[in-house]
Amino acid sequence: MAIKQSSFNRYMTVIRYTILSIAAFISLFPFVWMLIAATNNTVAINSGKMTIGDKLMTNLTNLFNPDLGFTQALYNSALIAIVTTFFALLISSAAGYGFEIFKSKKRDLVFGILLVSMMVPFCALMIPLYRLFGTFGSMGFDDEGNPLAPWKWLGLDTYFAVIMPLVATAFLIFLFRQNTKSFPKDILEAARIDGLSEIAIFFKVYFPVMRPTYAAAAIITFMGSWNNFLWPLVALQTPEMRTVPLVLSNMGSSYTPDYGMIMCGIVIATLPTAAIFFLMQKYFVAGMVGAVK
Repeated sequence: MAIKQSSFNRYMTVIRYTILSIAAFISLFPFVWMLIAATNNTVAINSGKMTIGDKLMTNLTNLFNPDLGFTQALYNSALIAIVTTFFALLISSAAGYGFEIFKSKKRDLVFGILLVSMMVPFCALMIPLYRLFGTFGSMGFDDEGNPLAPWKWLGLDTYFAVIMPLVATAFLIFLFRQNTKSFPKDILEAARIDGLSEIAIFFKVYFPVMRPTYAAAAIITFMGSWNNFLWPLVALQTPEMRTVPLVLSNMGSSYTPDYGMIMCGIVIATLPTAAIFFLMQKYFVAGMVGAVK
């Protein structure tokens, strides 16, 4: 009986690893193909070549041609993603902390309205946001009716227009509030007895304890901002302000797209998000399940 049970266990182990291997192959194949395609030209890619080629340097040279603006797009995407992540973590964590720590009669009502806003698709907000930032950009006029230059940074085709809609999202506030429920309240009371102000408690006590949640929120926000396509497509109107997804989309919409060059651009665009995720994945898992260190 024991021999039959051992044979059955080995049989199930083989089946389990076979299924996992197939799933891993299906998941990894697009990335492997992307890396291989980045080393070939368009003709080889269209012919279905699945071996590494010798066109990598040519594709990189074409990709970083100043006329394409890919280098500027990398700078734009990095700046927008970093600034968005910083302010999103600061504002959303403060809101989540406030919703959970400070009691009030209308707290749950306001939080419920905030959660309802998650049901509104972003495409329904684009027209109001477009008109809002268009109004910001035209605030203040000279004697001839021309908009004053100092106000242009508030309007369309600016970093401000792309960053502001993402610095406080209902999901991040919800994430921080739920994880704050497991925040040790005795630490909070001890800090107040020691004479720390609420701001000092937030930065010196709450922030270090909630590092896993901050890591999870940082990964989500950075990846969302880096890969954001729809709103930058509407808000950014000049080639100098385009982000990486916009430039890559523009490359693919040409009459004769250079797929090797495009694949190189996709590989480079994937590296920052992949690096951040792998470096912080331990904290990401802990933060998503509500762990507090």
